[in-house]
Amino acid sequence: MIDLTGRTAVVFGLANKRSIAWGIALKLHEAGATLAICYQNERLKAEAQSLIDELPGATGFQCDLSNDQEINSLFITLKEKYSRLDVLVHAVAFAPPEDLKGAFINTSREGFRIAHEVSVYSLIAVARAAAPLMTEGGSIITLTYFAAEKVVPNYNVMALAKASLEATVRYLAWDLGSKNIRVNAISAGPIKTLAARGIGALGDMLKAAADRAPLHRNVDQLEVGGAALFLSSPLSSAVTGEIIYVDCGYNIMGF
Repeated sequence: MIDLTGRTAVVFGLANKRSIAWGIALKLHEAGATLAICYQNERLKAEAQSLIDELPGATGFQCDLSNDQEINSLFITLKEKYSRLDVLVHAVAFAPPEDLKGAFINTSREGFRIAHEVSVYSLIAVARAAAPLMTEGGSIITLTYFAAEKVVPNYNVMALAKASLEATVRYLAWDLGSKNIRVNAISAGPIKTLAARGIGALGDMLKAAADRAPLHRNVDQLEVGGAALFLSSPLSSAVTGEIIYVDCGYNIMGF
């Protein structure tokens, strides 16, 4: 059994009980980690706080990762409250809905910018802010998807953002390795989250994944949480810069 007692984890991206961030938070909490859970804005506060209240010892914080001032303020607060951080989970992604439907060639300039700023640059921003607090080393974890490598119709500009995110994981792993900070991504299979509902033909994606994956089913949030728990623990002490697939084996199939 993995024991994270005495370790502090900050989790970004909690929206509701279907969030992958919630599955990860549950697993880290079960392992004894102290949790700082961040939601984006006032609109999401009520639902996020109701979930945070289910995790004794967890504290909620509001932080919009598109705002550098909010990021700086948050990490000042985290340093004052916890002194150090051990784990950071980045479960944040967004692209305008209109850029996730129709032909990829019609991607807007603004949609491209937003997708990359919110889904990719935010990881760089929080990693930079967290690194000085990871005084005993640490683990940074983000979430990607197979569309970064292969064409998934309707995933469109978000696929480009995920490809950029995976490259960012490798560069951050190199930059932060000397500080004993590991950076990895989990490539989860499709899950019916609030964010995923913006992808056209999500039902078709779920059916195709279940039909073709060796395990013949879809993955759930807690299974992704289990992989995040492994990456947060000393068991993964030599793992960095990697894409860990949690997709019931879908990615290995050629047909």
